[in-house]
Amino acid sequence: MSFKKIAAMVLVFALALSTLAMTGCSASSGGNFKVGFVYIGVPGDGGWTYEHDQGRKFMAKELGMKEEDTIFIENVAESADAETAIESLVKKGCKLIFTTSFGYMDYTLNVANKYPDVKFEHCSGYKTSENMANYFGRIHQGSYLAGIAAGAATKNGKLGFVAAFPIPEVIRNINAYALGARSVNPDATVQVVWTKTWYDPGTEKEAAESLIDAGCDVIGQHQDTPEPVKAAEKAGVFSTGYDSPMGKYAPNGYLTGANWNFGPFYTERAKAVKDGTWKSQSYWGGLNDNIVVLDEFGKSVSEETKALIAAKKAEIVSGSWDVFTGPIKDQSGAVKIAEGQKMTDEEQLAMDWLVEGVLGKVSE
Repeated sequence: MSFKKIAAMVLVFALALSTLAMTGCSASSGGNFKVGFVYIGVPGDGGWTYEHDQGRKFMAKELGMKEEDTIFIENVAESADAETAIESLVKKGCKLIFTTSFGYMDYTLNVANKYPDVKFEHCSGYKTSENMANYFGRIHQGSYLAGIAAGAATKNGKLGFVAAFPIPEVIRNINAYALGARSVNPDATVQVVWTKTWYDPGTEKEAAESLIDAGCDVIGQHQDTPEPVKAAEKAGVFSTGYDSPMGKYAPNGYLTGANWNFGPFYTERAKAVKDGTWKSQSYWGGLNDNIVVLDEFGKSVSEETKALIAAKKAEIVSGSWDVFTGPIKDQSGAVKIAEGQKMTDEEQLAMDWLVEGVLGKVSE
């Protein structure tokens, strides 16, 4: 090879490296598809954030992505800090960003409006734009089934529920839990304690302990960590989990729980961005498409109860029955849903009242 040809090749290679340097990419990762995630807690919380992070890992594996091409920011407050975190992911080259807490909604929309070429997916909210979608699951379906297990297990009919914030998402779960429990134990009650936090292990533990001190012998929850389950196990009472499998924290008293399975959804949406087929939407899946799953049963759940739960789950999955099908009364005893009637999705998403048998107030 002549000296001139070698010199020309060296020049071309040098120019290529210069171009990569100017775009902020390395020779090994230039042009890689990147996906970002904003977390309210930490992947090690054993609940909500853990399941989102499991979904991230599943997506990366399914799409053959490198670890550095999925970027997450943890412990992000539902404040202007969220907007800063979201925008930082854009600047890192993410073309799809999942924001995984209700309070991130407006901040996600603000950033989406600034970057029309980036796609955004907000979890549990209701706002959309041309490049921002929202997604959630009918986790209350799993909570109803867990409620059946709770209602069958209680000895005194007093169930406790550690709840985060009095918003429709949480209210639906409390109501579904109570309806499930009372379907097998009509006199059962569900005492609610609001923590006003998503992720605060200490507060969650104390709330569960207060319910146990009040005589509750089954503890349910809508919180981001397994602390209520742990407190129940320590006190020798039953428990149902939430978000993620929690049986390992309570080998004696754990019954079951309503869990998330985000991996397939994250994979589908990321693939759509890569393929150029992504469209904004409001997604609300359920047991039927596996974004919501029921946890394994603990050793205290009888075969009879398992059969009852399996039968009701089959009705939900088939669409022949819905959790919020009347007759359903509110706390005052007034009929809110007439016999044979079913709440619409819009009504469920705006739910702001508690069903008969729930002890506590939405305003607390």
